[in-house]
Amino acid sequence: MLSGESGSRARLKRDTRPARLQGPAHRLSAAVNPVGMIICLAVLLLLPGAGRAEPGYAQDRRDMVESIARMHGRHPVPAAGSIDKQVLQALRRVPRHEFVPEEHTDKAYANRPLPIGHGQTISQPYIVALMTDLLQIEPTDTVFELGTGSGYQAAVLSHLAAEVHTLEIIPELAESAARRLDRLGYDNVHVSQGDGYHGLEQEAPFEAIIVTAAAGHIPPPLVRQLKEGGRMVIPVGQPFLTQQLTLVTKDSQGSLRIRHLLPVSFVPLTGGH
Repeated sequence: MLSGESGSRARLKRDTRPARLQGPAHRLSAAVNPVGMIICLAVLLLLPGAGRAEPGYAQDRRDMVESIARMHGRHPVPAAGSIDKQVLQALRRVPRHEFVPEEHTDKAYANRPLPIGHGQTISQPYIVALMTDLLQIEPTDTVFELGTGSGYQAAVLSHLAAEVHTLEIIPELAESAARRLDRLGYDNVHVSQGDGYHGLEQEAPFEAIIVTAAAGHIPPPLVRQLKEGGRMVIPVGQPFLTQQLTLVTKDSQGSLRIRHLLPVSFVPLTGGH
């Protein structure tokens, strides 16, 4: 059984209109002389997000991706061939250590879920890769994520899609994820706080929807907000029991095809529904 990112427990509801995250726009012009270049490079190293390519973590990310590829090779999943190279490249580019609490930084690139507070977790990297791959995201797509958590899954999606809208029910997690994604420059990610069961009607339809909490059934609002030809990945099953990672596809006539792919364990989706 594989572990995924937990869902949200709180029943608080807020205005779910998305707040666009504007990443830092650093436009520095260096003088043509070497001294000017050195000064500008020094300034860049002090800017937010400059640590994203730290050499000490680059090898860790490569090792993590190799571990994901090996695991997928040993346990092939129906409806999924080899994980797309673009998905693996996205995981290589996202600094996972920025999305875990400081006390777990040393385990950030292990192929396992980690706690992020409020009873929630950041998903096992393999699950992030697999769910992302199943969505078959195109560069022009708009994606909806239910369950922001620390923002890691949204960061991965941001490297593949044109826009990512992510909704988190726990206010503290939504606020910290928004600040983190903004600091790291993910300016095509939009974080909202509210009950994700109802989706985000004002931004629909979506070419892809990803749900990072287990639902007892596939939420009808999400089905309505999925574009024709779109794909949804969602764990379906009873709370705190084994669930099935489920792929939902909608054809050009609006008909659904539902495939249960493999057993997983996610914290349940909660809210006022």
